[in-house]
Amino acid sequence: MRKSNYDKFPEVTVSGFDQQAWQGWAQIIRQLKARCASGEKTVLVMDCYPGVRLQELEENVLPALGASLILNSETARKSAAALSAELAHHITDDRVFGVLSCHSLSAFFDADALARLRHQVDMQQSGLVIVYGPGAALVHPGDILLYADLPRWEIQQRMRSGELGNWGAHNEHEDILRRYKRAYFIEWRVFDRHKTPLLQRTDYLLDTTQAGAPAMIGGDALRYGLEKTTQRPFRVVPFFDPGIWGGQWMKKTFDLDPAQPNYAWCFDCVPEENSLLLRFGEIRIEIPSQDLVLLYPRALLGEKVHARFGAEFPIRFDFLDTIGGQNLSFQVHPLTDYIQQTFGMHYTQDESYYMLEAEAGAEVYLGTKAGIDPQEMLASLAAAERGESAFDDEKFVNRFPARKHDHFLIPAGTVHCSGAGAMVLEISATPYIFTFKLWDWGRKGMDGLPRPVHLQHGAKVIDWQRDTDWVKAHLVNQFTPVAEGDGWCEEQTGLHEREFIETRRHWFTSPVIHDTGGGVNVLNLVEGTEALVDSPDNAFEPFIVHYAETFIIPAAVGKYRISPWGEGIGQKLATMKAIVR
Repeated sequence: MRKSNYDKFPEVTVSGFDQQAWQGWAQIIRQLKARCASGEKTVLVMDCYPGVRLQELEENVLPALGASLILNSETARKSAAALSAELAHHITDDRVFGVLSCHSLSAFFDADALARLRHQVDMQQSGLVIVYGPGAALVHPGDILLYADLPRWEIQQRMRSGELGNWGAHNEHEDILRRYKRAYFIEWRVFDRHKTPLLQRTDYLLDTTQAGAPAMIGGDALRYGLEKTTQRPFRVVPFFDPGIWGGQWMKKTFDLDPAQPNYAWCFDCVPEENSLLLRFGEIRIEIPSQDLVLLYPRALLGEKVHARFGAEFPIRFDFLDTIGGQNLSFQVHPLTDYIQQTFGMHYTQDESYYMLEAEAGAEVYLGTKAGIDPQEMLASLAAAERGESAFDDEKFVNRFPARKHDHFLIPAGTVHCSGAGAMVLEISATPYIFTFKLWDWGRKGMDGLPRPVHLQHGAKVIDWQRDTDWVKAHLVNQFTPVAEGDGWCEEQTGLHEREFIETRRHWFTSPVIHDTGGGVNVLNLVEGTEALVDSPDNAFEPFIVHYAETFIIPAAVGKYRISPWGEGIGQKLATMKAIVR
């Protein structure tokens, strides 16, 4: 079997700022000491994203800087009980779903306690004053500002290990779904709003992703690197996760850890959760790719997309592997009005399944069978949820054969799931948590607990008109030729008119010219070994992509060209491209 060329750690190389990057505590401390050595009163603010290990700062940095006064912003945080009471409406009693928070971070602090910290800073007449911790900039703007950051995927790993609870909650041993929910609906939203203006002016960005291996870059280097990223193709760092239904295709194709039982998911382009790797000479900085979205949304997304979605990346590409695995949960996604009114999210999870690979006999469950009684189907689902009998999917749900390069469209409200034996490239909108499981084939999760079923929500959003004939006519392999040239052809593959994402497939043996059209493009090389993405005007350095890699073309790029390259020369290649209509 040929060696995988799938790049699991893609980087963006940033030139000209090698002297503004530091690796390890010794280098970082040396730089901070030099910056703080003014001889006059200096306030160093070290603000942090929730999940940053403050103990590392307390043991390695704070004692070494020779401060006259050190203050921890968390001493002004409201108590766990007060926060839980204040956030009860957003936390909810549900294991999975909450309500999006619109709080500002200051609401999580006691105003009088913050005032006392500010007074202490003001009363200090000389020397170095350090204020550190999440929300430290609420105490003082800082003469020198450092922001300590880490990606959400790393936060989740710390949650799963039992190391980390929610910020201010002391709930390290609570159900992981409940901790993730609170982070997703509340604290990540609040802290993203807090850190955005800080990143716009910070003097330093501290990468705390790997324990004991810190790295730091200057603020100017950070902003320059992110701005440069919006002017070229790039990839975010994929992450892989096992699941109860997971398969074996990704393990072999992407050269993943063979000791893992399976891999169910790969989040290949979910900027809210993925990392972005920036290389400055010998030093690699890992930051949340969400920082790029927050700081440079117009150049990344384009004017029209930014006007519609704000600083949110609206397109998600991920993989679902059931080859050698099991069926996904039978599920449905909420309609737009339901997700807005119930969860405070302003757009919903429309999606599609593009088949990267499929074994003989693979199927996709999609839409209800013609002529069924909706109440009878709901009663069968309810009986299955109570454990009385298995859901009779054969009676109620369509099953369509799934073959390599098929494309199934799944507008919200359509019941669906992938069956076993399929490798799915899921192209969707990004509210990825909003899956209402209707039936999970009687399984328990990897943690041994019953996987949550959301029939109460799902019953309210199923579109019963999506029956056999309608699904065949509107959702299965809706390929339409669009254009062709010497050695290439373009097909429109959807999505449905209710979905804001448009997808195009290009088959090519010769170079193809693309244009972002003023909006962000997300692509995956779905056929062929290797391709080259370059600029017809030499506006960016050539970029190589490999089979199954998802890559982002920022709106600011404009025209770009994709050509067979390396082992891909002589092959018939294909890309799937998604844009916002």
